[in-house]
Amino acid sequence: MPPIFDVNEKTLEKLAQHSVLLIDDDKIYQFTARKILESTGLTKRILSFYNGEEAINYLKNEAMSDESTPDVIFLDINMPIMNGWEFLEEYKKLKGTFPKPIVVYMVSSSVDDSDIQRSKEYESVSDYIIKPIPREKYEQLITSLRDATQ
Repeated sequence: MPPIFDVNEKTLEKLAQHSVLLIDDDKIYQFTARKILESTGLTKRILSFYNGEEAINYLKNEAMSDESTPDVIFLDINMPIMNGWEFLEEYKKLKGTFPKPIVVYMVSSSVDDSDIQRSKEYESVSDYIIKPIPREKYEQLITSLRDATQ
């Protein structure tokens, strides 16, 4: 009996169409998030940065084409050098310079209501997500990107 769903390379290329930026100083989170995102088959590129400054420098200097601009950013709050809030202030200045919209999710282990409320003050933040993030949630978030671009 033939398979019900035949996945060929062209189908995978269509599914794996999103570029992701992970901004978090936690190496374990970076590793697990990358593995989970890769396992969904929905991402084509995942870039990792360990503080907001590294990510802002990338966005300022490299994100000049559709290919190099991420579709989504998963941003931690508490990081050395430049934290998530400082990143958002710098990002706000750059936002209109990108060739396409970027969806930003705040990702934190903090359940502090003041952090959640503060994230809502930023127009560029789509949602506040509490770690750990299950595979199903990543799939839901990336699929919603795919659906919005079709």
